[in-house]
Amino acid sequence: MTRNSPFPEKSSRAHVLFINDTSRNGGPGQTLLNILKYLDPDRIRRSVMLPREDLVSHRIREWNAAETQIIEPAILENLVQPLSRAMTRQDFEAPLPLRCVRAASNIGRAFLGMVRLVAHVRKQRYDVIFCNGTTAGFIGGLLAALPGMPPVVWHVFYPAVPRPLRPIHRWLAARVKTILCVSQAVSPQFSSCAGKVEILHDAIDLEVFDRAVAANDVGTGSLREELGISDDITLFGAHGRIVPHKGFYELIEVARSLFVTLGADAASQCRFVVIGDTPQDSPVDHLALCREKVRSLGLEGFMHFVGFRSDVRPCLADIDVAVVPSIYPDPLPLSVLESMAMKKPVIAFDMGGIGEMVRNVREGVLLRGTPPDTDGMARACHDALTNREKWRGRGLAARLRVERHFDARPHAAAIQSILLHLAGKEIL
Repeated sequence: MTRNSPFPEKSSRAHVLFINDTSRNGGPGQTLLNILKYLDPDRIRRSVMLPREDLVSHRIREWNAAETQIIEPAILENLVQPLSRAMTRQDFEAPLPLRCVRAASNIGRAFLGMVRLVAHVRKQRYDVIFCNGTTAGFIGGLLAALPGMPPVVWHVFYPAVPRPLRPIHRWLAARVKTILCVSQAVSPQFSSCAGKVEILHDAIDLEVFDRAVAANDVGTGSLREELGISDDITLFGAHGRIVPHKGFYELIEVARSLFVTLGADAASQCRFVVIGDTPQDSPVDHLALCREKVRSLGLEGFMHFVGFRSDVRPCLADIDVAVVPSIYPDPLPLSVLESMAMKKPVIAFDMGGIGEMVRNVREGVLLRGTPPDTDGMARACHDALTNREKWRGRGLAARLRVERHFDARPHAAAIQSILLHLAGKEIL
């Protein structure tokens, strides 16, 4: 466990340990960054624990978003990950004996890491522990079960844990102090302790999107130039991790259906583009499979998978309509909020918490998700293609809704109030 030097403590501040179970790019990490950025450093002393150096740790340092960073490699991102580096896709194909050795070693490493963490928490005398993510929740729950530990908060992004883990999950949930669910969709798993559950919708940093919105208003983006797509062509865009449950296979079917309906000539007036890649800790490269499916259906030139972008805002500036094809109970995908912040209307399956962000026919169109109504999604895309002004108005409504309900500043203020209450430091 390594750490850098903290700032001097102030007696009126609550010292909070934020445990994040991944340091890679993604929704939970970005949400943590938004929270840390807008907490008042005169009231909250921010210590952050991460499994390794990566995008989240770099941005925390860049934004001066925490007084202390702690790297704890014993926080496992995958049971069979190598001991000395992050997981890669090739590691899933390692010989079975090697994977077994790694798993046994990681279990031992996690146990020793937990022992170190208990000692560290007692030494630092944190006022509150904030657990961001699934693995972080289990770690914090184990801490909460021990005597003399500070109150533990779970920040929940997941719709459910695997069935074998549910008994221990319920047992740990009964021991933490507060459970913050990012949407109504994730709260049913806590029916046994509903009294400690609060629904606190996730949020985004509108400040960083305002510059991109201003640029978009004067017509500057990056995607159309990269792909050679003129401004008069309607661009349907999606972004996120390219994994099966995010529904990109289904989106390809939507594109195929629209292409067939329009015919080749009319279809030349629109394109689909997908931004993102498959994480290295996924066993199958779903991005490669999607690209192959596009080729097999003859949709090259009509649908583009452009890969990962560290900043999606210049790409979102160029799209006309955001499409979110998730086919699982997606808790509250940031891709929806990011698109809405850029004044983009949203077409999505009504899954998980998406309906808590997008209201049907106000900020976009919601469709049946089980089974996914791909034909209905294609019809909605056709309507957006033929009724541009109506959909532009939905995009403006989407931006207004984000401003009113999903801004990172009041979101962080609400979390700060909870942390100060648990720490007993509400009054200066």
